[in-house]
Amino acid sequence: MTDNVPSNSQTSAQEFHIDVKDSNDSVVDLLSIASCLSKQEVKQVMQKGCVWLERGASTQRLRRAKKTLKLGDILHMYYNPDVLDQTVDDAILIDDQNSYSIWYKPYGMLCQGSKWSDHTTIYRFVHTHLEPQRSAFIVHRLDRATSGLIVLAHSKAAVRELTKAFEHRNTAKTYQAIVHGDYSNCTQPQTITTEIDGKAAISHVTCLDYDEQIDRTLLEVAIETGRKHQIRKHLASIGLPIVGDRLHGEEELRGTGKDLQLCAVYLKIPCPNSQQDKEYNLPDEYKLKL
Repeated sequence: MTDNVPSNSQTSAQEFHIDVKDSNDSVVDLLSIASCLSKQEVKQVMQKGCVWLERGASTQRLRRAKKTLKLGDILHMYYNPDVLDQTVDDAILIDDQNSYSIWYKPYGMLCQGSKWSDHTTIYRFVHTHLEPQRSAFIVHRLDRATSGLIVLAHSKAAVRELTKAFEHRNTAKTYQAIVHGDYSNCTQPQTITTEIDGKAAISHVTCLDYDEQIDRTLLEVAIETGRKHQIRKHLASIGLPIVGDRLHGEEELRGTGKDLQLCAVYLKIPCPNSQQDKEYNLPDEYKLKL
């Protein structure tokens, strides 16, 4: 049975759910017939992560066009051209330690995919570009709109060690942000302890530079906790909304046309290989500039 969620136009999002009734059926053939896409187009969108195979209690993303099907399998395609056509700049490798690697994540790159795709995620980029090729696992996150340093694990042992380090706050993270307003004459560093979603949150803020002509300040923000949108909310709470913040910035300042000016520039983690702390600083060419 094919269940096609109807669309109002050819470019609208559509879902296809196909019961496999013959183990000789081809994945590409079934999806092509259901979606009216060419076989080549089906193969291309499969690589972008919008096709899933449900087998028993397991549902996993399916990329292999020649995957052998079994009677009772269910194919799912979540087709949205607007999502599948999205592109982002490449991530940049900072350091490869075999069991983990450090990357510069550009603005717009996601940490987590959805049922509609995962082709613009950091883990997918790393999996397909790092040599030798390895699985890539997220152990902490940066918002889609936040750029900067991120670590990915490449072994189950590294996943456990790094995840535990972030959960137990045995890491250190520092960001830079460009904000509207003058912070140069304030007492520094300032510690903001406003709770976020009812949970403790601590940010330490220091001025690095101020441009009077455009009335913007470059800040350094060190965080002790990692609440969702912590820095964005904390800076907005003291009257210093981040440039490009369309969620937490002041209404009249949101339409700047700029990407969110928030970047992770320093990361300290316990190395899963040596058990010693390793520090990483983002190269100046990727840092924010007033």
